[in-house]
Amino acid sequence: MSILLETILKAVMFVVLALAGFAYTTWIERRLISRMQSRIGPNRVGPQGLLQPVAEGLKLIFKESITPAQADKFVYMLAPMLAVIPALALFAVIPISNHSFFNLAGGVDTAVLYVLAILGTAVYGIALAGWSSNNKYATLGGLRAAAQVISYELAMSLALVAVVLMAGSASMNVIIEKQLPGNILGWFIFRQPIAAALFAITALAELARSPFDLVEAEQELTAGYMTEYGGMKFALFFMSEYVKMIALSGLFTVFFLGGWSGPFVGDSWPLGLVYFSIKVLLCLMVMVWVRATLPRFRYDKLMAFGWKRLLPIALANVVITAALIAFGVPGYK
Repeated sequence: MSILLETILKAVMFVVLALAGFAYTTWIERRLISRMQSRIGPNRVGPQGLLQPVAEGLKLIFKESITPAQADKFVYMLAPMLAVIPALALFAVIPISNHSFFNLAGGVDTAVLYVLAILGTAVYGIALAGWSSNNKYATLGGLRAAAQVISYELAMSLALVAVVLMAGSASMNVIIEKQLPGNILGWFIFRQPIAAALFAITALAELARSPFDLVEAEQELTAGYMTEYGGMKFALFFMSEYVKMIALSGLFTVFFLGGWSGPFVGDSWPLGLVYFSIKVLLCLMVMVWVRATLPRFRYDKLMAFGWKRLLPIALANVVITAALIAFGVPGYK
């Protein structure tokens, strides 16, 4: 019973942290972009606008939610849940500190495979949301978004193959240990810079964030696959994006930034938690910076970039990494 209780407590803690993180990631994004664009940003509700996410959450809870008359109602209601549940499930294998309580399943030997499997299921929520709405624009938006996600997941998977080859394991804990804790030059972002760049780019495409935010291109397909959604059902799609932002930032931290490791960590799990949080926050700020800086891709350019540029580079990186390991090159043994 104690093991079951501990597991439930861990799951509840991660869900609460993810939901709180979702709310205040939106605040961080709006404040940062407003500073970059010489605007004020949210500053009225609470000190420095800190209660703005709470106010908007309450607004969405009480907002009327309309279901299209000709929609497939069961699938229409199911699709938002299929979008947000995989985003939350990613946290199960992300070790956020070196204490066992903050490490749900990071030591599992198939953790990387679990991550790829969960990321692959997110496409169902997107495609079913567009199809079930019985709206031609939403259907086209769902198909385009699904094609985008599937295309960029290939390059992301190959980037992680290079990381697994370097670590010799698909366990998150082993990947952190192989990055030479205490030595910043041992991080895989320095030893596998191409894989790190590939993961960062494909993560933005997976999230459908700028410059890959075709689903939000109002001049093309209104609002994409979630056109017919409102109220809390729309909020679930919105939440899935920001929760997945935090999860992918956590994964980038584990795969390329040494996870919770840092100077003087040792057995001090609170310091490891602090290091991990700082690294994740920096990753989130880079995503916001990219959104405020780069223009949106045209759809044909977006697909060509994924298939004709990123995928060959990812394949070449895997082959070169495997060759360097086979020949025992220092740093790749």
